[in-house]
Amino acid sequence: MAATRPRFEDAFIDMLGGGPGGRSKLAEASRTINGAGAGAVIEAAGLTKQFGDFTAASGITFSVSRGEIFGLLGPNGTGKSTTFKMLCGLLRPTTGTGRVAGFDLRRDGAKARNRLGYMAQKFSLYGDLTALQNLAFFAGVYGLEGADRRKRVALMIEVFDLADYASMPASQLPLGLKQRLALACAVMHEPDALFLDEPTSGVDPITRREFWAHINGLVGKGVTVLVTTHFMDEAEYCDRISLIYRGKSIALGSPDELKARVAGPANPDPTIEDAFIALVERSEREAAA
Repeated sequence: MAATRPRFEDAFIDMLGGGPGGRSKLAEASRTINGAGAGAVIEAAGLTKQFGDFTAASGITFSVSRGEIFGLLGPNGTGKSTTFKMLCGLLRPTTGTGRVAGFDLRRDGAKARNRLGYMAQKFSLYGDLTALQNLAFFAGVYGLEGADRRKRVALMIEVFDLADYASMPASQLPLGLKQRLALACAVMHEPDALFLDEPTSGVDPITRREFWAHINGLVGKGVTVLVTTHFMDEAEYCDRISLIYRGKSIALGSPDELKARVAGPANPDPTIEDAFIALVERSEREAAA
């Protein structure tokens, strides 16, 4: 295994005394989902969403296997969040189909939503409720009752270090703690699939690494992850990526595969950012031809 070159963020975290490491107390306390790597847990087939004359997403097609991290990468406003919301049942597709854990989102949307955990970039918490009340509320929404509910709420408080903030309204929490609480609510019921919409946008580097330690730990237990991001370095954490631009998927593959597609004599070792820019420019040229 070759060592990677340090980034500025690595130096910053080192100056603060080091990051959180690779351990995830959340993953250690989570169940193992059998059958990792076998079969599709999330499926999109020709997903299209139109708002009047505007097409926000067009013909999006991909599948995500169990225990895989799949990223939707693209600039803001290009359709990745629309695609994301269709797949977790928040938007009804104009055409096309989506499936989660074997359930068709058109016919069995409620059953599908019970098998997934959802964390939005914004508005996934109730600001007037305390951290503890948010946890209890989402536990109830996901069908946890009695001793199971109390046990899971207590575990989330312990795993995410929320004890000192349990009685504080969610609206008053710092952003990093809000995101911790939102993730705790999303994984309360140990979902098969985890939908994360730009989960680390605006948080500090250490909290961002904590998040990815939890995500990687859960994937090791067989959880399937769909994540949207516009951070190029986070795209490297994904097993595969769909590049979304102007409502369409313009490229699909692993980070290394996408970089290999644009490598050449002028840039034999491109970054994922180089690949993204080159593939967008190629898409523009093809559309203009």
